[in-house]
Amino acid sequence: MNTTPLAPTKEERTWALAAHLSAFAMYFTGFGHIIGPLVVWLIKRDTLPFVDDQAKEALNFQISWTIYLVANFALFCTIIGAVVAVPLFFVLPIFHVVCMIVAAVRSNDGLPYRYPMTIRFVN
Repeated sequence: MNTTPLAPTKEERTWALAAHLSAFAMYFTGFGHIIGPLVVWLIKRDTLPFVDDQAKEALNFQISWTIYLVANFALFCTIIGAVVAVPLFFVLPIFHVVCMIVAAVRSNDGLPYRYPMTIRFVN
């Protein structure tokens, strides 16, 4: 008996791609990086399993990334921490963008993607 899951449909891949790319809204609105994946997940979680998985992954990554950014800012406010935090202000956005692009490409290919350094808030 074959237990291999079916490949995601074109619709599933498109919605998963939207979940990952919608996080780019942060660079225009300042807060859309959480709202975009959340909206996609809430709309499609019950009908499209691949989208449910990938939208949750995108949402968890965006929440985790926000926590890391806030922690970096708090670290910046200390004298010793400023030495560490200043380089991270340049590294974190690059890491953020690269991860979202890789996730979008993988999900568009129908492959599930797991972001690195992600805390799983939404299961």
